[in-house]
Amino acid sequence: MNFYIVDVFAEEKYAGNQLAVFTNAGTLSTEQMQRIARETNFSETTFILSPVPREGGYDVRIFTPWQELPFAGHPTLGTAYILQQALIQQPIETVTLNLKIGSIPVTILYRNQQPDVLWMRQNPPVFGEVLTAEAVASVLQLAIDDIDPHFPIQEVSTGVPFVIVPLKRLAALQRIKVNVDQMLALVEPLAAKMLFVFCPETRNAANHFSARMFAHAIGIPEDPATGSANGCFAGYLAQHRYFGSSSIDVRVEQGYEINRPSLLLLKAEKVEETIEVWVGGKVVMVARGEFI
Repeated sequence: MNFYIVDVFAEEKYAGNQLAVFTNAGTLSTEQMQRIARETNFSETTFILSPVPREGGYDVRIFTPWQELPFAGHPTLGTAYILQQALIQQPIETVTLNLKIGSIPVTILYRNQQPDVLWMRQNPPVFGEVLTAEAVASVLQLAIDDIDPHFPIQEVSTGVPFVIVPLKRLAALQRIKVNVDQMLALVEPLAAKMLFVFCPETRNAANHFSARMFAHAIGIPEDPATGSANGCFAGYLAQHRYFGSSSIDVRVEQGYEINRPSLLLLKAEKVEETIEVWVGGKVVMVARGEFI
């Protein structure tokens, strides 16, 4: 089986979030896909079931080392990149992936005939339970004063739910040390099993936010670049008018604490009662080969 390794939301090789993509995996069973995902041991591995589109899109399945996911952000962008580069092999404006949550279109912008920035439109965000600062501060081993009281700690989902946590300062974001037992207890009754923590201070002045994502409940202590979480974050920013507006266009740093610097581009706009969300970034090819 042919496979590719790409770095997603990366400005250069060996940054961003790693992804393995298998390009003709239709003969594999679910168990085989899960075992291969455990072998690659990236936060996600994707399997393109056929090189031929069906109903306008390519059937794709996404696995962490521990379970299948209905949707994830960096696997969507990375797989669309491989579909264009390895299977379609010509410039095409949109590649659609048929995932468990439905069809997700990815728009590809080109520079010198090569993919530059890829954008995915995510499902409209759904807003859930609001949590207390006391409960979350204890999990992150931060002071309650580190949490920004002007915005809620809230579950948000665009297909996969996350708890969005606002902090005041970058120093607090860098200081996080997750109490795993308390985190598992916190998320046990929630739909969201993952925490996305952000602050409005950055290392690079061109960016708007720094973020970290913790997912111990699904076997990922920390993720270097999380497209699905950032889609939820984009909806959160628009819903709560973080900049005084229901539309946003921002740049998010993630992954620095685990030496995988990443950059995610977010756009969101509230149209009547629906928030439209886009997440974008670059993809860099790192390796290709075959499993035997």
